[in-house]
Amino acid sequence: MREYRFDKIQELKYGENPHQQAGLYTCEEMADYEVLFNKELSYDNILNLYELTRILSEFFDVNAVAIMKHASCCGVALGRTIEEAYNKAFDCDPVSAFYGTIGFSKPVDYETAKHVNSMGVKVIIAPDFHPKAINLMKENQSLKLVKLNTPLKNMRNLCTEDIKITPFGVLIQEKNNKDLDKDLFKVVTKTKPTTEQIEDAIFAWKIIKHTSTDSALVAKDFATLGIAKNETNSAAAIDQALKLACDASKDAVIATDGIIYSHDAIYAAVQGRIGLIIQPGGSHKDKEIIELADKYGIAMIMTGIRNHKY
Repeated sequence: MREYRFDKIQELKYGENPHQQAGLYTCEEMADYEVLFNKELSYDNILNLYELTRILSEFFDVNAVAIMKHASCCGVALGRTIEEAYNKAFDCDPVSAFYGTIGFSKPVDYETAKHVNSMGVKVIIAPDFHPKAINLMKENQSLKLVKLNTPLKNMRNLCTEDIKITPFGVLIQEKNNKDLDKDLFKVVTKTKPTTEQIEDAIFAWKIIKHTSTDSALVAKDFATLGIAKNETNSAAAIDQALKLACDASKDAVIATDGIIYSHDAIYAAVQGRIGLIIQPGGSHKDKEIIELADKYGIAMIMTGIRNHKY
């Protein structure tokens, strides 16, 4: 592990709450970005931008949009165009998207800017903005535009360690930059997923890696339909994600960051008419869980990779 030194860049207005002092400091591996119109980012703005770029770095080569609120993901989607990706991401959780932060993997065009400008958005980050889009959005006094000059594919290579300062000592660990291992990625049920379901499963896995444990995510057609985060067990997370997805969960994929131990998790997936479950596996109950999934005709993939995030 390296030694760290931090130099202050600026005082921030406040931290998570107005009574908390906060500052922004340099680190060795910083992203190259610029805030347009000389506006100042807040503490929570920076946290949201960080989480957004982590997710978008998974989809740097396609049209992807992610929406973040309170450093918590509330919608991610891919599309044939950046406007289509935005509309799909927004539809995942329209209520939470208001006053959120939106990230784009590709430049923001004028048509997309018109949609975004009509809702209460705090910050937008993108590799670039069309001049007409900038002219439109600069009139919005409450909106901050951030141009990310560092290529998205390089963002995951910055700040490769997590640091948490506690009274028991400073915890430092490697970032979770694990990719799916094709040698461990296995369909374990007699029921086999479709090609489309497998593609959605990979999409969902790349997002669930960045959510808080215990989490579950319902996805279909490269769009999130329901995201449940920070529950106390996988069954509760699956149940909550399915409630958010409602009837759209039929034949969809559900991903979990942790191992599924409980039969209740499978029963919840059955109620939601889920087509495929992707989970780490590795429990002493794997055989029972697989048999139960087969009983109800649900396909299951085990990745061998746990994605807890505290």
